[in-house]
Amino acid sequence: MNLHFSLPTRLGLASSFRPVQLRRTPGPATPASPVVIDPTPADPLLAAIDWGLYVDGQRQPVSDFASACRAAATGDGFMWLGLFEPTAAQLDGLRDVFGLHPLALEDAGNSRQRPKLERYEDGTLFLSLRTLGYVDSDVRDEGGEIVQTGTATVLVGRWFALTVRHGRYAPLQPVRRSLEARPEQLARGPIAVLHGVIDSVVDDYLRVADEVAEDVEEIESHAFAVGGTPQVERIYQLKRDLIEMKRTVAPLHAPLRKLAEAQEDGDLRQYFLDVHDHLEQVREQVGSYDELMSSILQAAVARLSVAENEDMRKISAWVAIAAVPTMIAGIYGMNFEFMPELSSPWGYPLVLSGMAAVCLLLYRNFRRQRWL
Repeated sequence: MNLHFSLPTRLGLASSFRPVQLRRTPGPATPASPVVIDPTPADPLLAAIDWGLYVDGQRQPVSDFASACRAAATGDGFMWLGLFEPTAAQLDGLRDVFGLHPLALEDAGNSRQRPKLERYEDGTLFLSLRTLGYVDSDVRDEGGEIVQTGTATVLVGRWFALTVRHGRYAPLQPVRRSLEARPEQLARGPIAVLHGVIDSVVDDYLRVADEVAEDVEEIESHAFAVGGTPQVERIYQLKRDLIEMKRTVAPLHAPLRKLAEAQEDGDLRQYFLDVHDHLEQVREQVGSYDELMSSILQAAVARLSVAENEDMRKISAWVAIAAVPTMIAGIYGMNFEFMPELSSPWGYPLVLSGMAAVCLLLYRNFRRQRWL
């Protein structure tokens, strides 16, 4: 697909052709006539990663987007259009093509959309979920994020599936390739695309959780190592990322359960329940990591406090030792005429010897008390 041509050119229309609105009759929305989008950056196909017409699980060799939509709308397979970070104008250009609710398009364009499941009056399913990606340590900034999030939205109708992704992680092209390699699964229709996207995203959750587990183990071993210095800043960063993971995974529990229970096909219900079980596994993992990091953080703070107390005791001991010669030198520095041993030839070495003896006694005492 060449994205450098405008949509009228793709449809085989003259360049002077004017955009028209799709007129819908009561009932399911079908593109009865070509929907021509102004050849500007608002062209939704400029944000398309891939699109295709699927009949009985097989991708059809079509190059005309509007014709493929008409074929799917008349019951000949379904359309699957995948977009990456489209603009609001590009999404709005698809409203009449697929007969989508404006609120669904608004939510699909929100890169921070909370996971949710909605069913509109025309039967269109809207599912939004957060994606997770693990940032490798060699490309991670100091104190930078360990995990990053994005958004994946799936809109499923009778004859179409629209996927919209925001963020650099969790690409959906592998989902398309995987489903195309299993035509018996893709033959189930747009609902198979919905399951494939959810399954891929939850699998990414599992992979990220396993990689985060290695970071947790590394921090744990370093925090409790003999002579090691607790990396409190790194602990706080991982703690924040675990909280973000909980915000990503937890809200998907209820929508996915509801989606599984709504399936009339027993096989599909089992597929969705299997994904739900994987999601529960991730929730348990993230919850346990979060509790473990809280314990590690408390232990690290306590260890730092103990280390600071030990440092303060050492400083106090050396200050006490240094205070003895300082006091004696201060007294003899007052320059009074009548002071003990001023005229004695042994006065100076006796005073120095006395200061050294007192300092030595204090040092031995502090060592015995484990202050030094």
